Amino acid sequence: MAAQCLAHDADQVAIIELTGARRDVSYGELAEMTDGLARALAAHVQPGDRVGVLLSQTPWCAAAHLAVWKIGAISVPLFKLFKRDALRSRISDSGLSLVLTDSEGKELVGDLATCWQADRAGIQGDPMPFFEADRDTPAVLIYTSGTTGTPKGALHGHGVLDGHLPGVALSHDDLGQPGDCLWTPADWAWIGGLFDVLMPGLALGVPVVATRMPKFSADECTKIIAQGAVKNIFFPPTALRMLKSSDAQITGLRSVASGGEPLGAEMLAWGQRALGLTINEFYGQTECNMVVSSCSTRYPARPGCMGRPVPGFDVQVIDADGNITDGEGDIAVKRGAPSMMLRYWHRPEETAQRFRGDWMLTGDRGQRDGQEIRFVGRDDDVISSAGYRIGPAEIEDCLMTHPDVATCGVVGKPDPLRTEIVKAYVVRRQGADVTPDALQDYVKERLASYSYPREITFLDALPMTVTGKVIRKELKARAAAETGEIP
Repeated sequence: MAAQCLAHDADQVAIIELTGARRDVSYGELAEMTDGLARALAAHVQPGDRVGVLLSQTPWCAAAHLAVWKIGAISVPLFKLFKRDALRSRISDSGLSLVLTDSEGKELVGDLATCWQADRAGIQGDPMPFFEADRDTPAVLIYTSGTTGTPKGALHGHGVLDGHLPGVALSHDDLGQPGDCLWTPADWAWIGGLFDVLMPGLALGVPVVATRMPKFSADECTKIIAQGAVKNIFFPPTALRMLKSSDAQITGLRSVASGGEPLGAEMLAWGQRALGLTINEFYGQTECNMVVSSCSTRYPARPGCMGRPVPGFDVQVIDADGNITDGEGDIAVKRGAPSMMLRYWHRPEETAQRFRGDWMLTGDRGQRDGQEIRFVGRDDDVISSAGYRIGPAEIEDCLMTHPDVATCGVVGKPDPLRTEIVKAYVVRRQGADVTPDALQDYVKERLASYSYPREITFLDALPMTVTGKVIRKELKARAAAETGEIP
């Protein structure tokens, strides 16, 4: 992958950094940054070792991943909004040997791992050779939250970038046109930022804007688009809803792609009015991304549909026996798809459970509508909030460590802006009087700041099965009823 992302003229602009004064980083400069880190890493890291990358949108984030891949090691994207417990679980599970970061990241990691400041770690010397890898050679370990247990690491090979390129190009109405320039407010620690924007942009020779946006705002978004001459954007649905509510004036875009949850007819119509274009929806997940996409220049958007299977992917709706069905069923991707994970890290049983015969289950329900795939809903309990997929188990585990919590259940509650918010139902220990604010702060200090429960309700008891498992379906029904919705 590293060779693929650096195979352009040395003078061509690769990344436009807008944090502070504008700085255009050429492919030649990026290659030098990558080689410097690769030389330093090669003395301490073996092929197959895991190396964490804890950096925001910055050219050094790109160089760090490229350097790790160049020496045959495996990069592990980490997120600046993670707190200590969230970082610990990923660092421990991956067994990573060190973290490439900055001064801010070093404070976050503390004594959990050895840290190198990426902008200071490079070593001068001759160009580094590229490690000989094929598409199935492990390259990147991206953690995704599920409904049970700790976050799972999805291990991808060097072929993952090739697997993304067709869908990324389609979602931006044939990306790579003269003047194209990519940006996303999504952090590069996630597959959406890393492989829907950064690496495809580098591979296709499309400049990528890098900037820090601690909190999304319409004004800042408009400013970034103007400063970077941005033409192509990946917007999570929540960002689009915030732009819509702000009446922001954005002009000059050529394409907008969105994925994470369906937009619906109203948002698509707003995109035509406010942005002057058709927003292209796409679909995928960390385990197998960019499998379905819309492309307004090739076929009209259909509200409620995610788009058509991307060339190279066999995406179908299957029944409980693994047979393709015309009715509602499980959205599934044929084994061997180009962006499909190799496996879950050290979780063979959970890897096997992900498949039904030759089909990888996405965990979502859908229905075929001609050539389109229509999204019906989630088959699991993962919470989709502001573009993040949040696993309730990790939040429950955190709450359960509080001395005043006897038991708890976490679900998604419908929300007009974020799609869902994290809602916790908590049973306090006898005699305890802990408040919702105290529990919210407790989670904020330990997990990612976006995943704390925005609402907490205290109950005398939770609905349980005879084996002692929380019945999430009843809690989700209760949360929906609180909003007046019928579950």
